[in-house]
This record gives sequence, C-alpha cells and structure tokens, in this order.
Amino acid sequence: MPGVYGCKLLPKTANTTIRQVPKILLTTQQVARYLKVDKFTVYRLVAQKKLPAFRVGNQWRFKKSMVEAWLSDNLNLQDKDPH
Repeated sequence: MPGVYGCKLLPKTANTTIRQVPKILLTTQQVARYLKVDKFTVYRLVAQKKLPAFRVGNQWRFKKSMVEAWLSDNLNLQDKDPH
C-alpha cells in the first residue's frame, strides 16, 4: 500500500532496524555524559579531529563503538606516558 507521495511503507523488519540506530549512534550530549565532560569539550575534540564523529544535517553524531575505541586508545596512551 503506497504511503504519502506514493512511497512504499517500510516492512516491519526495516522498522526494527531503524529503532536500533539510536543504540549505535550517540548525540553530542550523550557522548558528553558518557565521557563525563561538558558538551563543549566534545565539540572542541571534534573540531580538533581528536574524537571521531560525522554530521547529520547540522548535528554531530558519534558511533558508539568508535567512541569506545577512541577512549581505549587514549587510555593506553596515558598508561604508556611516564609523565
């Protein structure tokens, strides 16, 4: 059955996949809470290309696995630094 403007409606399996996206992608505010920093610190890290992110429209999104990998890599750097 066509939807608005003749587009077909997504099957139920596709809707399930769409609902899972928020679990994988994080907003700036969610990343800030996860890292326990201010959201402006997250913006600064993104601007310095230190934290992996991509834009969706005018907002930043973060893949949770990439944030976790970035955090793990940075913790390892601190452990190796004798200072």
